[in-house]
Amino acid sequence: MTRDVAIEAHLRSQAEACGDIGSPMYEALLTFAADDLAAGGPVAAVCADWAGDPGPAVLALRLLGTVHRFALAGEAPELARFYPSVAGADVVPFEPDAAWAAFRDVLAARPDDVRAGLVSPPQTNEVGRSALLIGGLLTLRSLVDLPVRLVEIGASAGLNLRPDLIRIDLGDGRGIGPVDSPVTLRQPWEGELPPLDRPVEVVERIGTDLDPVDVTSGDGRLRLLSYVWPDQVERFERLRGAFALADAVPVPVGRESASVTVAGLDPVPGVVTVVWHSVMTQYLPADVRADLEDAFSALGSRATADAPVARLSFEPTPRTTPPGVEFALTLRRWPAGLGGDEDAPLHLASGHPHGDWVTWHAR
Repeated sequence: MTRDVAIEAHLRSQAEACGDIGSPMYEALLTFAADDLAAGGPVAAVCADWAGDPGPAVLALRLLGTVHRFALAGEAPELARFYPSVAGADVVPFEPDAAWAAFRDVLAARPDDVRAGLVSPPQTNEVGRSALLIGGLLTLRSLVDLPVRLVEIGASAGLNLRPDLIRIDLGDGRGIGPVDSPVTLRQPWEGELPPLDRPVEVVERIGTDLDPVDVTSGDGRLRLLSYVWPDQVERFERLRGAFALADAVPVPVGRESASVTVAGLDPVPGVVTVVWHSVMTQYLPADVRADLEDAFSALGSRATADAPVARLSFEPTPRTTPPGVEFALTLRRWPAGLGGDEDAPLHLASGHPHGDWVTWHAR
């Protein structure tokens, strides 16, 4: 596959993925972008420097996020008219041809700025994934009755480091978490719900990322908002709520690789050290993933009954029936069999990649 053909295939694949998980706007724009690239238009010009496989770099999401950032900043008013994230209730009806024309005009007018924006990887820091984290921590609490030392690797801005401060609306007037939380996840759970009788207590929060986002800055918040898909208004509401939580409970995110963070941890008596990561390992080169697995093995070997360790991960995994990819929540505990008879990782749930729905599995 030549470079341009690979990029075109990537754009079309990502268009389909956006449609499948609820963004008809991005599905349409990326389909137009693929056609434009094939015709040698502005998309081809701004993507000309990208070699190799654009899929792992999620070039399509870099492109969409860069242009969305211009719209959010007031620098692309003709395009912003079509974006609910900017225009709100005043958004014009989405007309794919007209929206694409405005999008294409931005690429043609600002190619250097777009190319500069493509350098930055997506930083979604999707707060909806706390729906999986909260349930995973509740499950762990039923196995190990200890407070949590929460460590997130690939944490972006660290917005998922406050799961105990988020409200889960279970419907019928039921819920867990603070009733006055600025972030409410509305009825995301189905299936065999996790145990709800022991609330999670987080006593320490640690986050690291190779390229952390400063959520206290306007530029940092703009960057995070730009990677939320503009026609998914509920995600914007919960992200802005997460900004309010970040103001109330600051958690600095250090600049460090995931494997270095895990290798530098030591179990702490009296708490369970939980290392959490979500939709992160797919972006790691194979050698870095191997280093991370080695670091987890070494950390687990140092765990004891009074200083246990757990790994809670929400990552895409291959699925055979039906063929495809499943986003799965998995729990691994150390020392072996902690809180139960099984040493194998526990597959706790499957979920939407943004956490919009979570199906809990019986154990």
